[in-house]
Amino acid sequence: MATDSHKNKAQRLAFWGIPLAILVLGLKLLAWWVTGSVALLSDGLESIVNVVAAIVAFLVIGYAAKPADAGHPFGHYKAEYFSAVIEGVLIVVAALLIVWEAIPAILSPRLPEAPMLGLAINFLAGVVNAVWAYVLIRAGRALRSPALTADGHHILSDVVTSIGVLIGLVLAIATGYALLDPLLAVFVACNILYQGWKVIARSIDGLMDKAVAADEEAAIKAAIAANATGSLGVHDLKTREAGSAIFVDFHMVVPAVMPVGEAHDICDRLEDAIRTVNPGAKIAIHVEPEGEKAHGIRVKVSEGMKS
Repeated sequence: MATDSHKNKAQRLAFWGIPLAILVLGLKLLAWWVTGSVALLSDGLESIVNVVAAIVAFLVIGYAAKPADAGHPFGHYKAEYFSAVIEGVLIVVAALLIVWEAIPAILSPRLPEAPMLGLAINFLAGVVNAVWAYVLIRAGRALRSPALTADGHHILSDVVTSIGVLIGLVLAIATGYALLDPLLAVFVACNILYQGWKVIARSIDGLMDKAVAADEEAAIKAAIAANATGSLGVHDLKTREAGSAIFVDFHMVVPAVMPVGEAHDICDRLEDAIRTVNPGAKIAIHVEPEGEKAHGIRVKVSEGMKS
């Protein structure tokens, strides 16, 4: 099944995120060790969050992939949102640690030692992060994985932070203005606080059963309209996202005299059509006889398709 291969791919990506995060953390701490720069230390502290987040993402994605059971009949998909929430909280903790380290340096600023070597090491770490962030965000969207997407966006914010730190330290070295170093650390803290809020907000949307994106809903409506032959119409369409899964629910009106078998055939055809545009979608169709009062979102059946 395509969904099984998606789950396996998501788990593999999450696993490889752990050694890569450790590698980047090691490079950034090495850059701080050779320079003593508070800004580079703040960049390294954020990478500690990346390591923890990568481990959490791997564990949660594995749990979310578990099949439905008696205790969780709708599956474990939403577990991925908890990974994103945990990552958001860790980002806030990292920001507070950075400010804690920056305050003494603001009071007694000094220029970093061996700056060019430290900047080169930090640049290498930034390149590794940039490539991995691109891979995670692209895969997270394709696999509908909130945990991978959140991790990718966080790492991307880390890349932006690293670029800002590199530019600022170059300016500090060129001008001899040592206070720029701790001020950059505070800037890093503010930036990752903002990124942490965005990660948490996206997760809350998922936990609150947010509807699918407008283009995805339009594709679902088009699939229903083109494949509802024999029905009298569809109404009360609802969609929601839960991690990598999409749930689709709607009512289908049929002639009161239509046999159950014919109505079931229409349902099968509609389910196949919807899964063509959204593989693995979880679909519930309520069949009702004509004369029932319709409500909610209506989907017009294509002309010439009614019987």
